[in-house]
Amino acid sequence: MPVPLRDLTGWIDAYLDIASFEDASLNGLQVEGNPQVSKVALGVDASLAAITAAVEGGADLLLVHHGLFWGQVQPATGPLARRLAAALGAGLSLYAAHLPLDAHPEVGNNACLADLLGLVDRLPFGAPRGKPIGVAGRLPARLPIDRLADALQRITGEVCLVHRGGPEEVERLALLSGGGARFVAEAALAGMDTLVTGEPEHAHFHDPFEWGINAVYAGHYDTEVFGVRALGARLSERFGLPCSFIPGPTGL
Repeated sequence: MPVPLRDLTGWIDAYLDIASFEDASLNGLQVEGNPQVSKVALGVDASLAAITAAVEGGADLLLVHHGLFWGQVQPATGPLARRLAAALGAGLSLYAAHLPLDAHPEVGNNACLADLLGLVDRLPFGAPRGKPIGVAGRLPARLPIDRLADALQRITGEVCLVHRGGPEEVERLALLSGGGARFVAEAALAGMDTLVTGEPEHAHFHDPFEWGINAVYAGHYDTEVFGVRALGARLSERFGLPCSFIPGPTGL
């Protein structure tokens, strides 16, 4: 049975507690389309390709991690205009959840990654805007850094870049999906031996070596596919809606 758009987005708003996050992203419903939702598409980025695929797949709502609007007034011209036209012309709604979907303790990118790695003794980690969005914890057993990188590659599909500033055998990890390279110092000060994040930044290249910890970069996109998939599964359970993931790897 179709679900009213407002009922669906209101439930997501509350479940992810989006109102409690300060974020550059405009979290929540960004584009309003059909008032009833029968099918949901999931994606990491609100690209024209993702919007087109969602429309072609018969979705009424596209749920993404990286939406269209980022803290400033944007003219509806160029690529933004084309994305909006493609969505509005087909009655497709667009919902974005950025930091709330990194941080959620059940369906968040970092919680899901911690589950897949079997992390225990978990604590919140990494607060880019005053509220933790990452996870710190301990592996069930120490293992060589190469084996950790191999495990992450199996999980994400991304060949990891490893900056070996710390011990050869690792146990205490800090996880921060996407762009978390600047949190090396915080991880070191928290007693972690390894930071796992998405992509490196030139400004923080030297940090792992000088702080004495490892940094494993497993791909910005590839560390952020988990949240939308997990949230889609929760929507299917709660509302009985079919949800399908639209891949859009960036190699970054």
